Amino acid sequence: MPTVFRTGPYRFFFYAGDRDEPPHVHVERQNFEAKFWIDPVRFARSHGFSPNEVNRIEELIIEHQHKLQASWDEFFNG
Repeated sequence: MPTVFRTGPYRFFFYAGDRDEPPHVHVERQNFEAKFWIDPVRFARSHGFSPNEVNRIEELIIEHQHKLQASWDEFFNG
C-alpha cells in the first residue's frame, strides 16, 4: 500500500491491487477510510467519516489532484 502523501491526520494511498480500476485514492484516519476517483475528482465511498470531513478531504484531493494522478501513473504504469 504505497503512501502518496500525508497531511494533517490523513494518509493518502493506493492499494497495489487497484490497477484494474480507474485512477483513485484511498484516505485513512485512524479506523476511517474513504475512496475518491481522481479525474474527475468524485467521492466513491466512506466508512466512518462525517459528511463534513468527506467534503474537507475532497478539497484536499482537488488541491493535490495533479500529484495524485502523477503518483498513480508512476506506480501503476511505471
